[in-house]
Amino acid sequence: MSFEIHAHVQHGYFSSLTTVILVLLVFVYSRGWFRLRRDFPISFPPWRVAAFVAGLFSLWIALGSPLAALDHQLLTVHMMKHLLLMTVGAPLILLGAPAMPLLCGLPKRFMRLSLLLRSRTPPLFGHFLSNPVFCWLAGTAAVIAWHIPTLFQLGLSSNTWHIVENACFLSAGLLFWRPIVRTRPREAKGPQWSMFMPLYLFLATLPCDILSAFLTFCGRVVYPSYVSTARIWNLSPLQDQESAGALMWVWVTFAYLIPAVVITMQILSPGHAQREAQVALYDFPASKLSGSEAEVV
Repeated sequence: MSFEIHAHVQHGYFSSLTTVILVLLVFVYSRGWFRLRRDFPISFPPWRVAAFVAGLFSLWIALGSPLAALDHQLLTVHMMKHLLLMTVGAPLILLGAPAMPLLCGLPKRFMRLSLLLRSRTPPLFGHFLSNPVFCWLAGTAAVIAWHIPTLFQLGLSSNTWHIVENACFLSAGLLFWRPIVRTRPREAKGPQWSMFMPLYLFLATLPCDILSAFLTFCGRVVYPSYVSTARIWNLSPLQDQESAGALMWVWVTFAYLIPAVVITMQILSPGHAQREAQVALYDFPASKLSGSEAEVV
């Protein structure tokens, strides 16, 4: 199958499926949010809905929009998809604190099954997934691994591996931002962890800077598939690669360093310790849902 035919087939089927799944997630989340909003209005402000929907919309741009079909013709678009998944969609979804609204938005039988599975999940598994070292390594590994030419070409030439690639970037983004976007008191690791957040973000820029600098200044086309593909804009393959590297360099700098600066300012501001001690936005044990389970259709 040629490069262009592969892109057309992948986009036609996958974009439709992606759109349906994202619309369904918005419906389930909104349903659960309205139910929880009645009982816990302070803990479920409207901005969480806006953040979640905006995160899903960024996923649609990366995976289901007409722009997504161009990633087989332009490395710059391919890079933009990766950045949307990891640095825009993932943190916005986490800001929406989706666990409880999605759970409460499910039909009653699925809700009970989810609660049962959640209760049987080993606590150590959750702690492992929240470990900052693991989260940082997961995000960094995804960026480096999928830009190795062999894996990159595999993702371009196979629909299945292309889906796996997108899923890896989204999952790695969710893991990477989990220690930063804290929606529950038990996720907050106290003032000691807050002091390391800027360093966590700063160190994450280094592998991206090295990769983007290599793509921008290496002087040769790294991914051969972009040499033979039809050019839709007046960019040579090497210019396209340089543009992709520059995009990654600038985007990651803003996406990681701006939150680091904001967090640093919060740490240095008066009353930081008191605010850390009073974080109580989103901690609802499953037992509190038992009274409202019967309301689920």
